[in-house]
Amino acid sequence: MPGIDECLLEAMRLPGARGAALVDWTSGLALGTVGDAPGGDHETTAAEAAELARLAAEHGAFAAGEDGDGRPPVEDVIVSNRDSYHLLRFVDTSFDSSVFLHLWLGREEGNLALARIRLGEMASRLVLG
Repeated sequence: MPGIDECLLEAMRLPGARGAALVDWTSGLALGTVGDAPGGDHETTAAEAAELARLAAEHGAFAAGEDGDGRPPVEDVIVSNRDSYHLLRFVDTSFDSSVFLHLWLGREEGNLALARIRLGEMASRLVLG
C-alpha cells in the first residue's frame, strides 16, 4: 500500500504525465507534488484545483444518487483544454475524505481513459496518515 510519494511517482509513470499532486480540497494545500505545475507554481495550482473539486463535491447538481456516507458524491472531474487534461480523482480516507489526486496529462502523449482507470486504482490503494 503506497504512501503519498510512491503514489505520485506512480502517477508520473503514466504516458503523457506532466505533473501530479495530492491536494486537500478543504484548505487548498498540496500535501505532495511531483513534476511540473501548470503556470509553474504547485501551490497556486493546488488552490485553484481545490476550488473546482470543492464545487463538484459540495453542490447538489453533481450529487445524483448520493447515499450520505460522508464521501464526495463525485468520483472524478476531468477538465480538458487545447493541449492537456486535468484529472481530479477523489480519495476515500478513514477521516474526512477531503483529498484528491490531481494529474496533469499531455493531450498528445496521454491516454485519458487509461489515466482515469489507473488513478482510480492508485486512489484506492493510497495510505494516508
